[in-house]
Amino acid sequence: MALASKRIGLLVPSSNSTVEVEFYRALPPDVSLHVARLPITQVNPESIAGMADSLETEAKKLASADVDVIVLGAAAPSFLKGMGYDREMSQRIARATGKPATTASTALLQSLAALGASRVALGTAYSTTVNDIAIAFLRANAIDVVKAECLGYVDNLEIGHLDVQSAYDLGRRIACPEAQAIVFLCTNWQSMAIIDRLERDTGLPVLSSAQFSIWAGLKTIGYSARIDGYGRLLREMPALAGV
Repeated sequence: MALASKRIGLLVPSSNSTVEVEFYRALPPDVSLHVARLPITQVNPESIAGMADSLETEAKKLASADVDVIVLGAAAPSFLKGMGYDREMSQRIARATGKPATTASTALLQSLAALGASRVALGTAYSTTVNDIAIAFLRANAIDVVKAECLGYVDNLEIGHLDVQSAYDLGRRIACPEAQAIVFLCTNWQSMAIIDRLERDTGLPVLSSAQFSIWAGLKTIGYSARIDGYGRLLREMPALAGV
């Protein structure tokens, strides 16, 4: 078997047991995945902020594998400090490695722009505290959160054990006529397997953290072929919009 022609480097929370699985399932065979981990077990503001302490060190490890792009595959660490913090994290990675870089939060904003959606129904696995920070980040970036619900989890291992049906059920609860898209935040919360079904049942595009991180990583390295089974975003592979 020929080696992959492109490589995506992925920075993940150390206790995340989901995002790598969802990436592996969706990535085309000619794109390989290479992973480094940032320490966290509890999804609270203090622990989330602490993940950034080892950002450059772990990013450099990925760069040593000559990856083509580095994706911070975690939403909360890139929206924690409000508007522009996602770009700050990307810039730190790029300066440390010389590689193109993006974050899950940047990818979310770009995917919403690519789909022409500015009003969203938001579902997260987070606590109310972290969920409110996510809502504030979106609103600061001109995204109207018309409905929101969080599952209230702080222990990241518990989030990783959630059944994918929990995402579908929450998605049905938050779907509403005012929303132009449903958004799931938290890369450790399984959701990609239900995206197609939820889109069919609600008539809305569905965006999840792993899905739009995959899209942004692939678009950054010049990949544009459709990927079926994970919603409109990966099926249509729209151009990467600047935000």
